[in-house]
Amino acid sequence: MQTTILQKVTIVDMNNEIITETLFEHGTVLSSSLAVGWSVSTYPFGLREFDVVLDKREQRTVSHKVIDIELDLTGESNAVKAYLEPQTLIIGQHDVGLTG
Repeated sequence: MQTTILQKVTIVDMNNEIITETLFEHGTVLSSSLAVGWSVSTYPFGLREFDVVLDKREQRTVSHKVIDIELDLTGESNAVKAYLEPQTLIIGQHDVGLTG
């Protein structure tokens, strides 16, 4: 069974006013054994203009906790979604530029 890893990302301006919110998809893994409280390692987030991207420039990783697991029993695929703790990015502080 495949599990899709998702994370809510809020983009705010320097006054902490919300510009947009998005659900970032990290990808899918062939595992249904994730549990709430587990950690997932990934690259940190960055912004390329107003798009959320993974910042791989320094090859460092960050860990995020799984806060919810959703199992959809209404469809044929029985889709599983794992949600990571939400993140906030500030325009001007999390820019990664156009390279990379």
